[in-house]
Amino acid sequence: MSRMEAKDGSVGFDFWGIYDAIIPNKYIEYTLGDDRKVKITFAGNDTETKITENFEAEKTNPVEMQRGGWQAILANFKKYTESYPG
Repeated sequence: MSRMEAKDGSVGFDFWGIYDAIIPNKYIEYTLGDDRKVKITFAGNDTETKITENFEAEKTNPVEMQRGGWQAILANFKKYTESYPG
C-alpha cells in the first residue's frame, strides 16, 4: 500500500495495486486496487528516455484533474532523475 498526499496535507489517499507485466527498461503494466489498469512504456537512448503512461480514469474526479495529478508525478520523477549525480 502507498499513500499519495499534497505537501501541505490538504488532500491525500491510499492506494495499492498488482504488477501484471514487467519488461525491464521497456514496459510496466499494473492493476490498481479498484481494478483500473495502468500501462507505462519507456523508450529512449543513452541520453534521454520518453515515458508514456496510460491510465483508466476513475469516476469520482474529473479526468483533467486526474491527468494533472499523474503528470505532476511524472514531472517530479523527471526532476529527481535529472538531479541524480550518477
